[in-house]
Amino acid sequence: MYLSRFLSIHALWVTVSSVMQPYPLVWGHYDVCKTQIYTEEGKVWDYMACQPESTDMTKYLKVKLDPPDITCGDPPETFCAMGNPYMCNNECDASTPELAHPPELMFDFEGRHPSTFWQSATWKEYPKPLQVNITLSWSKTIELTDNIVITFESGRPDQMILEKSLDYGRTWQPYQYYATDCLDAFHMDPKSVKDLSQHTVLEIICTEEYSTGYSTNSKIIHFEIKDRFAFFAGPRLRNMASLYGQLDTTKKLRDFFTVTDLRIRLLRPAVGEIFVDELHLARYFYAISDIKVRGRCKCNLHATVCVYDNSKLTCECEHNTTGPDCGKCKKNYQGRPWSPGSYLPIPKGTANTCIPSISSIGTPPKFNRIWPNISSLEVSNPKQVAPKLALSTVSSVQVANHKRANVCDNELLHCQNGGTCHNNVRCLCPAAYTGILCEKLRCEEAGSCGPDSGQGPPAHSKPALLLLSALLGAANPLVF
Repeated sequence: MYLSRFLSIHALWVTVSSVMQPYPLVWGHYDVCKTQIYTEEGKVWDYMACQPESTDMTKYLKVKLDPPDITCGDPPETFCAMGNPYMCNNECDASTPELAHPPELMFDFEGRHPSTFWQSATWKEYPKPLQVNITLSWSKTIELTDNIVITFESGRPDQMILEKSLDYGRTWQPYQYYATDCLDAFHMDPKSVKDLSQHTVLEIICTEEYSTGYSTNSKIIHFEIKDRFAFFAGPRLRNMASLYGQLDTTKKLRDFFTVTDLRIRLLRPAVGEIFVDELHLARYFYAISDIKVRGRCKCNLHATVCVYDNSKLTCECEHNTTGPDCGKCKKNYQGRPWSPGSYLPIPKGTANTCIPSISSIGTPPKFNRIWPNISSLEVSNPKQVAPKLALSTVSSVQVANHKRANVCDNELLHCQNGGTCHNNVRCLCPAAYTGILCEKLRCEEAGSCGPDSGQGPPAHSKPALLLLSALLGAANPLVF
């Protein structure tokens, strides 16, 4: 009995382990930008791609309604229950907190009963269209990570468009159309996300799935982010490496899930019948109790923290980057062109760190100029990952400004092969070595290195040379 119970528990554990194991391996947390690791040369920084945690972005938005006076209650008015046009004893009054329905109630905590909601004025000016634009702005580029969910307190609108902007509201593109009759409203055939594929995932569709009339269990409209992710990551989003690979290499796909603003265009309220009941126009209005938008600040995989200060979101950039989205290299760290981080390889990605500019360490005397130009770059080995720099000893390097980048330090830019860092200005190299970081054998310049020269590089110097190669460009040309 005990043996069979043990085998059952063991089988269950194996099953659970097999189900859970893929998640940490394929997702990648990207919640650390760098960590110190120990090598034979000492402590060095290991840089990784990183991004802020996904969160509720409605806490940081600004909402704008157009027309500005479309909210009910000024002047006070009564409205009818959607399900019963003869129950018109509901009142909206902006001057009474208990009866007011301002826009901020679309984003408050919905744990109370009855639920709170924003409400428009009624359709009392029919047949003039009752239309409202609700603009959500972040003044920051954000990346959507979950479905956009809009919960209506009234019936879901007969016609609606969800739009996005990538330039802070200057231009707009449709995200999705919603209608009870797509062909009649927008001259589009009705579709759902399930009709899409990897090749058509960016197609803008009109759906009739969320535009039925009022009922207790059908108040919600979705814009499906995760269903679109699933075309690349699988139904349970297990193969995130595939999605990350697509996001890395396909700018249009990455931009599709990126916004600075969203706009909800309410074009026609829920009517519920073919014709509008002109005798009971107080039953037609819009009311939204909740809007959910989950995402993260776009920091180009160069930050894990996004700070909200003075009503503004800002990335706390790492990897020697700067800017609202960490979209450029810091001054004196332009040794190669800026590049966003990469999700791949899983799970750490590639940081694409900005490296110090060669010019940032000062201008040497004219009689002993050591700075390379384009013609002085050569690749001495086809397998070499960075150009070989034709540099002489750094003894002539002089720092013109103490605020400029260090030549060496005790954290990242270690002097190699027994060299010591002197005031962060230069490496004092042993007699047998030369170079900015003492990375090169002096005999190489004379062409006299050989098995009997006694100046062959020790085995432990190879990681240091690889680190130097990465610092000097990782196969990218240097910028001077």
